Amino acid sequence: MTDSHVPSAEGERLQKVLAALGWGSRRSCEELIAGERVTVNGEVAELGRRVDTLLDTIAVDGVPIGARPDLVYYLLNKPPGVICTANDPQGRPTVVDIVPQSPRVFPVGRLDADSEGLLLVTNDGDLTHFLTHPSKGVEKEYLVLLRGNPRLTEGQLRRLRDGVELEDGPTAPAKVGQRSDSTVSITIHEGRNRQVRRMFEAIGHEVERLVRTRIGPLIDARLGPGAWRELSLAERRALIEAMAGDVRG
Repeated sequence: MTDSHVPSAEGERLQKVLAALGWGSRRSCEELIAGERVTVNGEVAELGRRVDTLLDTIAVDGVPIGARPDLVYYLLNKPPGVICTANDPQGRPTVVDIVPQSPRVFPVGRLDADSEGLLLVTNDGDLTHFLTHPSKGVEKEYLVLLRGNPRLTEGQLRRLRDGVELEDGPTAPAKVGQRSDSTVSITIHEGRNRQVRRMFEAIGHEVERLVRTRIGPLIDARLGPGAWRELSLAERRALIEAMAGDVRG
């Protein structure tokens, strides 16, 4: 959609908004605009552009940067037994019960009830779309404890790395490493239902514990189970840059 907005004396200067959102100094943000990397409502922005952060959609390298002042971004360490939904008909605890109740938020993607680890919770629909779309998803890394503490064979590792056949189609190649006799790390882009558990089942192993340790550039080993915090501006920028790199790639 093209932008029919005519720059005027109203609103804030675009470079000021970008700088306030952590995209560098005013000078750096001016260079970002001059390099035609910034769009407003789908149209390449020019220096001197003014924007209304409540109404205008600002994107860098094709990825919306969440300029609206009402947007919130929480990083949560989901404990096992908590459901990744806004409400549960069975009355089980949900991830949105853990974070502030206002504004209303929703989880980005899913971890099944038995799984744990890092999860983004936000009210930014554009970010959610980019993070969960199969063609745009950033890397997600998991630490996997296998039942019986088996050590995977080279053949099993290769199958996971190359992609395994599941009932809903083959998985994309994964990054896999044997951490110890009992634990394996696996990094995937996709986000299918119970995907990691099903991948290990396909090679003959049952997952005993599954912990997501990284979402793109986001990692926080100090965040305890059930704890949450807001993303910093630097983390939000790093996440957008990771998504932009995936779009460009």
